[in-house]
Amino acid sequence: MERLGTGIGWRPEIADAVENMPGIDWVEAVAENVCPGHLPESLRRLRERGVTVVPHGVSLGLGGAERPDAGRLLALAERAEALGSPLVTEHIAFVRAGGPLTASPRLEAGHLLPVPRTRDALDVLCENIRIAQDALPVPLAVENIAALVAWPDEEMTEGQFLYDLADRTGVRLLIDVANLHTNHVNRGEDPAEALAELPLEAIAYVHVAGGFERDGVWHDSHAHPVPRPVLDILTDLASRVSPPGVLLERDENFPEPAELERELGAIREAVEKGGAARADRPWRAPAAEPSSVPTDPARQRLALAQTALLSALVAGTPVPEGFDRVRLGVQARALAGKRADVVAKVAPELPVILGAGYRPAFLAYAQGAPMTDGYRRDALDFAEHLLLGVTLRDARVRRELREWWLERSGPVPRSHRPSVRLARATRRALLRR
Repeated sequence: MERLGTGIGWRPEIADAVENMPGIDWVEAVAENVCPGHLPESLRRLRERGVTVVPHGVSLGLGGAERPDAGRLLALAERAEALGSPLVTEHIAFVRAGGPLTASPRLEAGHLLPVPRTRDALDVLCENIRIAQDALPVPLAVENIAALVAWPDEEMTEGQFLYDLADRTGVRLLIDVANLHTNHVNRGEDPAEALAELPLEAIAYVHVAGGFERDGVWHDSHAHPVPRPVLDILTDLASRVSPPGVLLERDENFPEPAELERELGAIREAVEKGGAARADRPWRAPAAEPSSVPTDPARQRLALAQTALLSALVAGTPVPEGFDRVRLGVQARALAGKRADVVAKVAPELPVILGAGYRPAFLAYAQGAPMTDGYRRDALDFAEHLLLGVTLRDARVRRELREWWLERSGPVPRSHRPSVRLARATRRALLRR
């Protein structure tokens, strides 16, 4: 596996800082935010300097019941080729459910949700990863995720699940030590036990990130400094194997460049400390499960279970049996809050038009309107919901929101030429007769 070194997540908000930061060997960019034909100039300059860029996908949903979407796979492949990347990465998660396998409406989570550690889920995931591997021009690595909720009646530990996954598919692993810490706080899982069960030779690189704890729940925010327990898990990992690469993730609430450099320094120190303590320690591989190919009934069972969970989280349907209702409530509120935040980013005019009323209005909307087709569609649906409702009484706000919605809801932007506007008004008048 290629040695990557020390890296940082490239984000547009810190592009200049990343370019000028000393000791950066590589960067990772969110794949869905990169257009192959119009690469950001910052990424172009980094590539010209010999800095490796790895596309990191967040929407493929390899852990979902359906086979990976060919269009999403093609898009990920195009980004890997445009960036000259040595590998691409995605998550062991599901991000949507419903659809033909369940004869129900498709639902989008807008978030990475945990896959049940069952044989059905493992069989489906293995086949989905093989499909992805065949479609991608470079090796694939998949990441363990953080979770607030645990599936009932799981059949494997996280370490066993990841071991069998790598053993059966040859896929590389992106180990997120911050996610191991999150699952330790939220689910009582021992990070050392998970590391002891991992196939160490399969590790492609490591993620490190910060978060915060509130009311006994750890939130993997990527917006706070890396805490000491996460660095300690990184040291434990480095005492077992020399990680090919380690990367700091930060997605928002960006500090000054000097603070990011200090965090990178702490990460290097944690790796060096682990390396100094590395010794030939026994590694026990969990018993491998027999390899199998998922049948359609296995995919359907998984689809029904994931749809029931996602529907409870985003549509207010009853909590499936065996789940922690309190934790599911925390997760549901977190998903609604994330929807509000992301919609505000993809449609920044909405908070401006609605002012302080934006967030409560969106959260009220989200309670009864699950996302079905991405955040941009969600923004349009939210605006349409307000325009069709009776709660929007301010004439100015209604007028501005209507203009915004008309501008963006059609196949092409509305023309502002007087002749076109007159024709449009005439057509509306005729249609009312």
